[in-house]
Amino acid sequence: MKQRIFFYLFLIAALCATRRVNAQVWIPDNGDGTYKNPIIYADYSDPDVIRVGDNYYMVASSFTCQPGIPVLHSKDLVNWRIINYVYDRLPLQKYDQVQHGQGSWAPSIRYYKGTYFVYFCTPDDGLFMASSKDPGKNWDLNLIYKVSGWEDPCPFWDEDGKAYLLHGKLGGGPAILHKMSSDGKRLLDEGRLIYDDRQKQPVLEGFKFMEKKDGYYYFAAPAGGVSTGWQSVFRSKNIYGPYEDKIVLNQGATPINGPHQGGLVETQKGEWWFIHFQAKGAYGRIVHLQPAAWRNGWPVIGSDKTGDGTGEPVESHRKPNVGKEYPITVPQTSDDFSSSKLGLQWQWQAAPQDFWYSLKARKGFVRLNAVSNTKDNGNLTHAGNVLLQKFTAPVFTATTKLEFHGNKAGESAGLTVMGNYYTYLAIEKQAKGLTVVLYEGERDWEWLKIPKAVSSQFISSSTAWLRVAVTENAKVNYSYSLDGKTFYAIGGTFGAREGTWIGAKVGIVCTNRNSDTTGGYADFDSFIISK
Repeated sequence: MKQRIFFYLFLIAALCATRRVNAQVWIPDNGDGTYKNPIIYADYSDPDVIRVGDNYYMVASSFTCQPGIPVLHSKDLVNWRIINYVYDRLPLQKYDQVQHGQGSWAPSIRYYKGTYFVYFCTPDDGLFMASSKDPGKNWDLNLIYKVSGWEDPCPFWDEDGKAYLLHGKLGGGPAILHKMSSDGKRLLDEGRLIYDDRQKQPVLEGFKFMEKKDGYYYFAAPAGGVSTGWQSVFRSKNIYGPYEDKIVLNQGATPINGPHQGGLVETQKGEWWFIHFQAKGAYGRIVHLQPAAWRNGWPVIGSDKTGDGTGEPVESHRKPNVGKEYPITVPQTSDDFSSSKLGLQWQWQAAPQDFWYSLKARKGFVRLNAVSNTKDNGNLTHAGNVLLQKFTAPVFTATTKLEFHGNKAGESAGLTVMGNYYTYLAIEKQAKGLTVVLYEGERDWEWLKIPKAVSSQFISSSTAWLRVAVTENAKVNYSYSLDGKTFYAIGGTFGAREGTWIGAKVGIVCTNRNSDTTGGYADFDSFIISK
């Protein structure tokens, strides 16, 4: 009897898991031993990847968004899940405010003698290093070198235990190599230039040291710019050079523009694979997986139809051989706010503050407080308290249910698609009652610095379902419902736009544009991503 009960419980759990996966919008695993690109249709910019045993870990840039530097885990390089962030907040007070384009750029992740290391630079603050014995648990983050103008660092431990750090300079500069203490905490010299050829490899960035192979030191780096560039690899018998260079991946005749900046990794079975991004406008820098093979001392990435050693991206391929098949898994999206912590899909626009939200005030809801935004005239591009997640597919729908408890005129809560230009569908308290209102605003355009109300009408209920449909080419349409069944379109069609170095995001906010004091709030019951 107990065995039968256990079997039924197992079957129910399996069916529920299958439904959750099937509800996802973008699934790269075709279920037949092949996959399609991108493997993550979301803005995981500047990815880097390592394998430790049977586990793969990937990190990506976060820029001003916090918590920062997501850590994703996979068993097969196709199916990924967010397991952690390297930091909850950057340890500098300036990041308590929105810092567009600042924050963490192009991290690298490495494993050495039982410790995981992540290195990254911020444009104006310097070189950071985080370490952990378990990438899914706490990371110890420290600013280890104060400097401005550095980018894209990567550590390397040689066979003799000597440690080095490779990095570039803002704007895509030369490759500079430093000696480093073996614990990875200190730079030991001023650095030496090891490669600089702006004619052959312009805008060189995203440096990734590889394992020493056949007596050669290798590092990988993209060149040519984000949208139109290529991936190169460099090799030398001496760590300080001189280095030979070779373009190993470019767009060729494919629709995959600028295929570059990522990490090469070897599977348990000796296969090589390359993870990289593709710049996709409002969708951000989405993640692709390419097969790789070594030929004549160089990695060839993608499909090399001409045999010249320079590959082109594949749109689909058989999955990596990792010894067994693993279940379909995707990064988190929908949230019913039943956990004691925010889901790992969520990031704020600045370092999170306790008074912005609560998951304890009402079980099964996230309560967002109407944080004052008067100094920016209600413009959300400068509001840190906007709770956002990445676009997750070329076409998707986001629906949230909320109960609004406005205290003063000018308080509002609702659903937003955020970039340097944004749209915002909200329930707002006005002097004459509650309205549902659609705003648009912009970070730089003078006429939209004060958000513009596109459409507005009075409603009788403080409970509403708000919905945004994102269609091809990042077109955006809003609707609302007062019963969760019948939805009414509001406004027209808008175009989502990227932020500074990041893709557009979708999420929720509660704000107060008229007063420095507040008392209002909104309880969000759910946030559902669907097809």
